[in-house]
Amino acid sequence: MGRAKRMASILRHRGPDHSGAWADETVGLGHARLAVVDLSHGADQPMADLSGQVVIVFNGEIYNCPALRTELESVGLVFRTCSDTEVILNGYLQWGTGVFAKLRGMFALAIHDRRTRQLVLGRDRIGKKPLYYYDGPRMFAFGSEIKAILANDEIPRRPNLEAIHDYLTLQYTPSPLTAFESIHRLPPAHFMVVGADGRRRLERYWKLCPPDSAQPRRAADLGEEFLALVEDAVRVRMVADVPVGALLSGGIDSSTVVAMMAQAGSGTIKTFSAAFDDLGYDETAFAGQVAARYGTEHHVLRLGPDCVEVAPRLAWHYGEPFADPSAIPTFLVSEFARREVTVVLTGDGGDESMLGYPRYQRAAEWGATLGRPTTVQQLAAMAAAILPTTLARTRAGRKLRHMAACGDHRPSRRYAPSIMYFMEDEKIDAYGPTLRPLLRRSTLDLIEPYFLPGVPAEAGAAWADLHTYLPDDLLVKVDVASMAFGLEARAPLLDHHLLEWAARLPAHQKTWDGEAKALFKAAVSHLLPRELIHRPKMGFGVPIESWLTGPTKALAHDLLCGDRFRARGLIRPDWLTWALARNDNGRAMLWHRIWALMMLELWYREWIDPATIRQTPP
Repeated sequence: MGRAKRMASILRHRGPDHSGAWADETVGLGHARLAVVDLSHGADQPMADLSGQVVIVFNGEIYNCPALRTELESVGLVFRTCSDTEVILNGYLQWGTGVFAKLRGMFALAIHDRRTRQLVLGRDRIGKKPLYYYDGPRMFAFGSEIKAILANDEIPRRPNLEAIHDYLTLQYTPSPLTAFESIHRLPPAHFMVVGADGRRRLERYWKLCPPDSAQPRRAADLGEEFLALVEDAVRVRMVADVPVGALLSGGIDSSTVVAMMAQAGSGTIKTFSAAFDDLGYDETAFAGQVAARYGTEHHVLRLGPDCVEVAPRLAWHYGEPFADPSAIPTFLVSEFARREVTVVLTGDGGDESMLGYPRYQRAAEWGATLGRPTTVQQLAAMAAAILPTTLARTRAGRKLRHMAACGDHRPSRRYAPSIMYFMEDEKIDAYGPTLRPLLRRSTLDLIEPYFLPGVPAEAGAAWADLHTYLPDDLLVKVDVASMAFGLEARAPLLDHHLLEWAARLPAHQKTWDGEAKALFKAAVSHLLPRELIHRPKMGFGVPIESWLTGPTKALAHDLLCGDRFRARGLIRPDWLTWALARNDNGRAMLWHRIWALMMLELWYREWIDPATIRQTPP
């Protein structure tokens, strides 16, 4: 039990309301609870059934609890609490692992069945809640964060160079890998059974229909159906025994969620935004319009260059190298919101399911060129069109020229520059001796299976993002940032009923006439200001490029020019000197690469170098 308590203790930021542990002769379970539904101590965890033979620990929320509880009571199961934890527990008693397909919500959980001497791990459909595990020769350990597993000193902390290679391409580590050789992620929509004999069984319990099976629907019905699904998804996520608010960026997704919350009529809503002095990144004017329209109690957190000082705390909380710079405002606005509420609703998921990213429209334009002769000059022009201005287009041009030379016109390869940070040819120049053996392996192979034959390129791109970028970047970012302060983030646009409905629609019914997310926008046109709906998409960006050429430049040099980083052999010193010099004088937009290397070095210093790990953030 001591080990379970120690593992739970390092996660107290996720669950500040109660900490508990349970153990028998073979299994120990620990839990740090954030009380959201049924605040009584009867709902604390670990929780056992009436017989004491089945024990559960659970992180998340289940939104269809009332219906499941009624169904379970009708067959004689008894409830002692009003918690969703007990609904899952009794659901397992009734349906076994079939319970996962019945749950509507977000969850990562473990059930120890003492009757069969099995441990069952399960994760929600889209990967809203994280679940990591270590499967070693003497121990099987798991946790909501990697640091809980590493609280066991006997578990090795060796860097996974394959994952780091992928991280430098994508700015996150893709599942099922993590940055540690010995630790993996349980995939979304899967459960794992660990038997008493040591055997592991991994099963998928849900999947979206792929884009090649989508069928057109009667267009007149789609807007009403979409609104009904969103309204229901928002309504069930407002149920809590603690204060509920919303993160309001000023984009169409979070604004729609706030509009639906207001229509639900549950009183004044508290909304929270992050503001930047750089107007190119600031969306608070639009957030303010929505807040005024729906009478929310709106709170704005202003952020300046000094917020980069939070980077060492991010390295501790994320537990892996994580270079999405929007983690900074997400982390700080979560801390800000937690002063007022315990739960926030977010707008995550609308772009991937409804084709909202501009890069999808560019992929559609590229897809139209497939099968036609393409010159090197045309490919270079495409590179300039597809890449955001913050990426080094000259590097992309080199990549596209290489593609032209080898005839690689696959949709996945044409889409790749939109999601790559370190280009593959750039790695040839940059990699030091530690990483050079990884050059024979392409990170782009991870997205290749999602571009299905005969499917429009934009649908393949979104399908890839739903299985990679969304669960491994966006949802990791929000879960870690919010739970660092015991703040629960709920995402109505990731409700699986809405995702299933959207997956059955072909691309041309989601976006048309060059308008990204056209169906979504048409459906909510009466809810939001017109100028908000039809303005260019900004995303939740951060002006970190100006910070890294200004007040934060010294931090970059301190981290990357010292002996510790150079001794790792990850990056060639001459390439790094060149990159820093060009970035410092603004001659090349290399800040994404530099930020990724900074966060990588902070991760090494926090998790690999020390003899023992830190129990609390710096």
